[in-house]
Amino acid sequence: MTATPDALLASLARRLGQDRVLTDPSELVVYEADGSTMHDVTPRAVVFPRGTEEVAAVVQACLANGVAFVARGAGTGLSGGAMALDGGIVVALNRMDRILGIDVEDRRATVEPGVRNLAVSEAAARHGLFYAPDPSSQAVCTLGGNVAHNSGGPHTLKHGVTVNHVLGVQLVTPWGEVVRVGGPDRPGYDLLALLTGAEGTLGIVTEVEVALRRIPEGVRTLLASFPDVDRASAAVSAIIGAGIVPAALEMMDDVVVGALEAAFGFAFPSDAGALLLVESDGPEPGLDREAADVAEVCRAHGALDVRSADTAAERAEVWTARKKAFGALGRVARHYYTQDGVIPRTRLPDMLRHVREVAARHGLRVANVFHAGDGNLHPCILFDEDDAATRAKVLEAGAEILRHCVELGGSLTGEHGVGVEKREAMALLFSESDLELMRRLSDAWDPAGLCNPGKVLPMGAGCVELSPRARQAAL
Repeated sequence: MTATPDALLASLARRLGQDRVLTDPSELVVYEADGSTMHDVTPRAVVFPRGTEEVAAVVQACLANGVAFVARGAGTGLSGGAMALDGGIVVALNRMDRILGIDVEDRRATVEPGVRNLAVSEAAARHGLFYAPDPSSQAVCTLGGNVAHNSGGPHTLKHGVTVNHVLGVQLVTPWGEVVRVGGPDRPGYDLLALLTGAEGTLGIVTEVEVALRRIPEGVRTLLASFPDVDRASAAVSAIIGAGIVPAALEMMDDVVVGALEAAFGFAFPSDAGALLLVESDGPEPGLDREAADVAEVCRAHGALDVRSADTAAERAEVWTARKKAFGALGRVARHYYTQDGVIPRTRLPDMLRHVREVAARHGLRVANVFHAGDGNLHPCILFDEDDAATRAKVLEAGAEILRHCVELGGSLTGEHGVGVEKREAMALLFSESDLELMRRLSDAWDPAGLCNPGKVLPMGAGCVELSPRARQAAL
């Protein structure tokens, strides 16, 4: 594709206002990457629409000029999905941040894509309701990005991922038309499920209607410490095998525990090689029994200690520790590369041993913090990205971890998406016939190939040049 024409930028400035079209390189650097640490691409421009009609106008202008475009929210994604490849334009939706309505009777909320995930639950709480999917970045990540990546979170073990809670969307199609998809009792193909998790390659969502749930009557939160991750992993399988499905079942290893202690002063058992955070919620009757059963299973599998967070303040401290785990790793290394593979729960011990073996073979250090209950791993490979040789080892180690996830009957991603970083690995999971069907579907929705191109589907090595970050060198 050719570079973005100046005439297009001038047209967008007239439509949106010059203050909502960024072209200064010093400002564009903020939008060259998402939360991923491995690659960056500088967009030609960033635009800030404030409503559906303005989004449609931007898409129509890009289409008329043959310019690629990509939607972006808070930039917390971890797969390179929000990068503007091919000299494209970033359509920043973070100023479309209104909660348009909360229907208490039907338990649903309608929001713009730039609304923060946590803000939905905060607004619904006064009505005794909440929005269940809760990514670790929920304080800042936005609903548009959640829909794009079918985001999960710790409590989706029981309550489900984004697709289980999205009732309908308003969409600007890749050809610039505004359509509504989903909604109550609409017949026909389930296009809503197709769009949720499509990573912004099939259009730009400008409104989202989500289901709300009643805030649980009661909650029980346990923190169990184990000598090592093997025994903690065995306890995970045993809890589910006993017929217990907690609301959340999270694991952190000793590297993460040490980082949390150093960064925030959280106190954990000094001899813990791994921690399990187990939370049950629902009607009060039966919760004490479920918590006792979980504690019994943990002790039977070698738990050193099982503690209960009995007050709201104690529970908040436990969850603050879990959700700040990734940030705390800055105390351990300058950078980290997070994977997002999925495996059957029963293979957790095998997979975690493999992760340790891969790290040792490449001379790397790995921290593990993940959704153990649904087998969604987040091994964080710690490194210094300015060291080119180490960076190459990190990428190879990440690829080996993903390959083994697939070999064990798992998947490439549980919630972070494929984006750029894992698109070539799609061939590990799907046949060429499978991938061709996906390409044909993408071509039908986006015949011009301008809607977030270069993401999700394999393109072959060298089709898109991605430059490693060298931000530190510029400081």
